[in-house]
Amino acid sequence: MTGIADGRVVIVTGAGRGLGRAHALAFAAEGANVVVNDLGVGLDGTPDPDSPAARVVDEIRAAGGEATAHAGDIATGEGAASLVATALEAYGHLDALVNNAGFLRDRMLVNLDEDDWDAVVRVHLKGHFLPLKHAAAHWRAEAKAGRTPSARVVNTSSGAGLLGSVGQGNYSAAKAGILALTMVAAAELGRYGVQVNAVAPAARTRMTERTFAETMAAPDTGFDAMSPQNVSPLVVWLGSAASEAVTGRVFEVEGGRITVMEGWRPGPTADKSARWTPAEAGETARKLLAAAEPPGAVYGAEQPPGDTRRRRSGTTGPPCP
Repeated sequence: MTGIADGRVVIVTGAGRGLGRAHALAFAAEGANVVVNDLGVGLDGTPDPDSPAARVVDEIRAAGGEATAHAGDIATGEGAASLVATALEAYGHLDALVNNAGFLRDRMLVNLDEDDWDAVVRVHLKGHFLPLKHAAAHWRAEAKAGRTPSARVVNTSSGAGLLGSVGQGNYSAAKAGILALTMVAAAELGRYGVQVNAVAPAARTRMTERTFAETMAAPDTGFDAMSPQNVSPLVVWLGSAASEAVTGRVFEVEGGRITVMEGWRPGPTADKSARWTPAEAGETARKLLAAAEPPGAVYGAEQPPGDTRRRRSGTTGPPCP
C-alpha cells in the first residue's frame, strides 16, 4: 500500500473499536505500519474477555497492510514504555502517536464517586501523558543523535473539554486537560522535530451510541454524518509528514465539517492602573461582560427560553471521545 503515510510507523491507542479502529485502518490504507493498542475493556473500563486489537490487526493484514497488536495498559509507565518499545522492535522507528483510548463513568457531580473521577482522569489524561512522554523521550534522543524526526502526535479531546458536558464532570475535566497538555507539548517538543495537535471529534461510537441515532445518513447522498471514518482523514493527515508546520492546534471534526478552534483569547478589558474596590470591580466586570461574546452552551444544559445561541462551532451533537 502507498499513500500519504507510506512507510511511517504509527501507534494508535484504544484502536480496537470506534474512532481508534477507524484511525488504524485509515493509516494502514495510506501505507503506514500500525501498532494497534487496546486493553480490551468494557465501556466503563472494567475487564472485557473479548480483546479487539488482534481483530483489527487481522483486518489490516487481510487488506494487504502491516500491523502489530499491543494489549498493555498505556495509563501505566510500564505499559506506555512497552507500547513504544513494541513499535521500535517491530519496525525499527516511530513516526506518529495517536492518543485515543478512553472510557466513561458518567454521573452528576453530587453523585460522582472519587473512584469514578480517578478512573476517567487516569485513562484519558494520564493515558495521554505517559505514551507521549515515552515517545517524546525516544524522539529527543533521535534528535540529539543527529537524526531529527518528522514526528507527529495527535491527541483526542472532545466537545466536553471545549464547552463542558452536564453529567460528565470527570470526562470534561480530563478532556480540557488534554487541550492544555497539547499546547505545552507542542511548545516543548518542537525543537526535537515533533508536532503536537489535538482533535475534538463527534462520531457514533460505543461511548455515544445511546445518544446518536443508528444512522444520520442524508437521504439524497447516503452520507453517514456520524461515522467514525469521517474523523480519520484529518487524523491521518496530522500524523503524516504532509502536515509540516502545523502544531499546537485544535480541530473540531464532525461529519464533513472541520473547524479550527481558537481557544481562550483576551476579550474586553479595563485597566484602572490602581486597585479596584469590590463595588468598582463588580461594576466594571458587568460592563465588560455586556461587551463580550457570550460563551457557548454547555452540552446538556437547559437554555433559557428564547435563547437561540448556537454552540461556538455550530455543533449540535454531544461530545465524543
